[in-house]
Amino acid sequence: MKSFDINTSTVQWLSSGFMMVSGVMIPISAWLTTRINSKILYQSAMFVFLIGTIICYTAPSFSFLLAGRLVQALGVGVTMPLLQTLMLTIFPANKRGAAMGMAGLVIGVAPAIGPTLSGWVIDNYNWRALFGILIPISAIVVIAGFWLMKSVLPTHKVKLDWFSAILSTVGFGSLLYGFSEVGEKGWGSSVVIVGIVVGVLFVVTFGIRQLRLEKPFLDLRVLKNSEFSIAALLCSVLMMAMIGVEMVLPLYLQTVRGESAFHSGLTLLPGALMMGILSPIAGRAFDRIGAKRLAITGLFLLTVGTIPFMFVTKTTPLIYIISLYAIRMAGIAMSMMTVTTSGMNALPIKMMSNGTAVNNTIRQVAASVGTAILISILSNVTKNDMPAKALLKSDPLAYKNAAFSATLGGYHAAFIVALGFSAIGLLVAFFVSSSTPNEMLHKKQAVGGDK
Repeated sequence: MKSFDINTSTVQWLSSGFMMVSGVMIPISAWLTTRINSKILYQSAMFVFLIGTIICYTAPSFSFLLAGRLVQALGVGVTMPLLQTLMLTIFPANKRGAAMGMAGLVIGVAPAIGPTLSGWVIDNYNWRALFGILIPISAIVVIAGFWLMKSVLPTHKVKLDWFSAILSTVGFGSLLYGFSEVGEKGWGSSVVIVGIVVGVLFVVTFGIRQLRLEKPFLDLRVLKNSEFSIAALLCSVLMMAMIGVEMVLPLYLQTVRGESAFHSGLTLLPGALMMGILSPIAGRAFDRIGAKRLAITGLFLLTVGTIPFMFVTKTTPLIYIISLYAIRMAGIAMSMMTVTTSGMNALPIKMMSNGTAVNNTIRQVAASVGTAILISILSNVTKNDMPAKALLKSDPLAYKNAAFSATLGGYHAAFIVALGFSAIGLLVAFFVSSSTPNEMLHKKQAVGGDK
């Protein structure tokens, strides 16, 4: 902000723009995976990410920095679902849990560690160093891929349905943009309303078209599989509960407790480490016992770990908050990737790329919706409970105390909604398949479905 003399609303586009572009690319990744050699696709996506990182590192203005972030998002939107598709294809059904658990370690921990690491880098160096670190790492991945990667996914020529691509891009882009603006502009803003309405119309039209096409751009028929649909629903609720709180909790630490961005990031770090430790363990447990018991246990921990947040105050011990957040992340580690893997195991191999694209798209939208709901609840409750300005003149101390209570009440309300997300997830967890991976495989083989 200081380097380019811009305000908070403008700089927010670095994250919201990245989210929108990567979200738009996820549905497109299914067609790309079917059409292009998986090794070439992965290398190309990582090279695009590298180019975007270089643009960010050398950006002479904010416009170039934003352009670099959007280029990065193009690569990430392809690599994330492709990573899951590769994992699910390479490993047999009874070993996918362990593999996806390792993937969950990377996918889940990185965003949580990011704020702490970036805060330290910025405090000791400058913002360009954040991108400078990524350049050699990305370059090594691109170069190493030429020798270490193999093409493992079958490809065939599929004509690109441009109309579907346009519907998908405009629909999901508008939807994500609309929800991203809720926190700043509110639900009544014309920008938010138009974005969400246009997004819904285009996404519904896109969905209808996919179900009518013989060779769809994104095969939504994966949702006809009840086990996959339940898993996708539960993962979306988990994303709403996880990402929403990851946005609200640092705000509480900074605005109510007066912690710095760096120290608020440190507060979340033990939870991230907990998730990193438990994800592979939960993955291996899934290979033995299936997802249902892990999901119920994980959602129970998530729910129990969220309840005390409704009563936090300015003086709540920091170790208490750290412990509660770690419990929440332990619950997410036990349920997120195990449920995802269970849902994907219910699909035949040929549907994996479409399944990962659909699942990741739903999760991306759910994360945006969850964040929008919690931030808007926080803002609205705080605003409605704020004391009248007249009190500021007559009794400044009383006004200060009332304003603080209003702010704290906003956070309590947001955590109550987060508890609601967790409770809904716990109910859905009881409908998750209790089959182990081997039992699921035998079911599919019995009907000739694992092809």
